[in-house]
Amino acid sequence: MLHLRLIVPAASTDEVVGLLDDSVGTAHLVVLPGAARSPAGDLVLCDVAREAGDELIARLRRLGLDRTGSITVERLDLTLSEHADRAEEQAPGEGADAVLWEELTEVTHEESTFSVTYVAFLTIATMLAAAGVMLDNAILIVGAMAVGPEFGPLAGVSTALVQRAPRLVARSLAALVGGFVAAMVVTAGFAWLLDACGLFTRAMVEADRPNTSFIWQPDRMSFVVAFLAGIAGTLSLTSSKSAALIGVTISVTTVPAAANAAVAFSYSDYAQTTGSSQQLLANLGGIVLAGTLTLLAQKAFWALRLRRPAHRGGPGRGRD
Repeated sequence: MLHLRLIVPAASTDEVVGLLDDSVGTAHLVVLPGAARSPAGDLVLCDVAREAGDELIARLRRLGLDRTGSITVERLDLTLSEHADRAEEQAPGEGADAVLWEELTEVTHEESTFSVTYVAFLTIATMLAAAGVMLDNAILIVGAMAVGPEFGPLAGVSTALVQRAPRLVARSLAALVGGFVAAMVVTAGFAWLLDACGLFTRAMVEADRPNTSFIWQPDRMSFVVAFLAGIAGTLSLTSSKSAALIGVTISVTTVPAAANAAVAFSYSDYAQTTGSSQQLLANLGGIVLAGTLTLLAQKAFWALRLRRPAHRGGPGRGRD
């Protein structure tokens, strides 16, 4: 269930309450006249089944409530109520399949910001991966993958493409490209510094490195793995299953490929630089393509599901 907290101008309260009362999947409707001070208005509270939430939020926005008042959505982990149970039964589909597009757009917008924190995490992850590839240490590679924040901008690109939001596409691409460029430049300097300290050597770059050589030797399976990871990552975002997203981050070699490209470039090993760059582009492209197709499939599936008549419970169908 989702909890909606609405600040409604007094002149629009009857219209909003009527909308909530007639919407499938809603319960626990509460109206507190004059409770809101900034902006001034009535406070309207309501719970709605997740699978009915996106449509209801869209209808509230069409009423202009996001401009004249406010719409706040919170996730409820536990609701013990027969009214809520009936609301979920009446709502179309399953909550796990529903996509809250407003929430997804907001999340990807936040995670696609070219911020100091984002660049710091990506740079640290790339330097960790550089140590991993030079030492041929798979554990360090996995750790670097888990630290890397690059899935946010990738998901932002996919979401913006599906939502036809060119500004968000540009914003996400700027964060993605700018972040990797900054991380790779710093990592190249990191490699030169450790070389000067005797911790990195050219021999380490030219060694066989059997545990990590796949990073600069991309093949068709690199794209396949990235594509599958992109599907899983997108589903984890739309269903809020964050545990699955961790698995996604350690399945693709975006950060390690960027790290090896930077280190190889610092030693003028352009063959490894090229191979690593190809690996990086294959992974990024596979994730974006998979994310876009997944969101399009979810959008089409939900549109078909909403065409089916919803079960309505008649009088007393889930109101407190």
